[in-house]
Amino acid sequence: MVISGHCHCGAVTWQANGEPQHHALCHCEDCRRWSGAPLVGWIAFDDKDVTIAGETRAYQSSATATREFCATCGTGLFYRNPTMLPGIIDIQSGTMDDPEAVPPGAHIMVRHRLGWTQEMDKLPAFESYPGMD
Repeated sequence: MVISGHCHCGAVTWQANGEPQHHALCHCEDCRRWSGAPLVGWIAFDDKDVTIAGETRAYQSSATATREFCATCGTGLFYRNPTMLPGIIDIQSGTMDDPEAVPPGAHIMVRHRLGWTQEMDKLPAFESYPGMD
C-alpha cells in the first residue's frame, strides 16, 4: 500500500510504502493544543517506510516526543516518540492526499475528550458555509 500526503502549501510531501500500524483519533490535550483542533487523526507507519521531502522544523513537545511541522506554512505533520513508539512515525492523517483511503479504527486518549465532541453528529450540517451558497 502506498499512501502520500503534503502540507497546506505543498512545500513538504511525504510517502509511506507499507501497511499502517494504526489510524486513530487522538483526544489528548497535548495534541489539541498543538493543532488548535478538538481532536487529531494520526496514521502510524514504520519509520523506515516513510520518505519525506521538504523542510520541516521540530518542536520538542515533551521529554521524549518531537513534533514536526512545515517550515513554510506551519502545517503539523509528524510525531515521533522513540520511548513510547520505537521505530514509528505518526503522521497527521488530515494531510493525506486521499484521507478517505484508510478510515480511523479507534479513538484514543478519551479521558481528555471534550464532552461536546461526543455529540457532534447532532449539530446542524450545511453543505457549505451558511449563507454562502
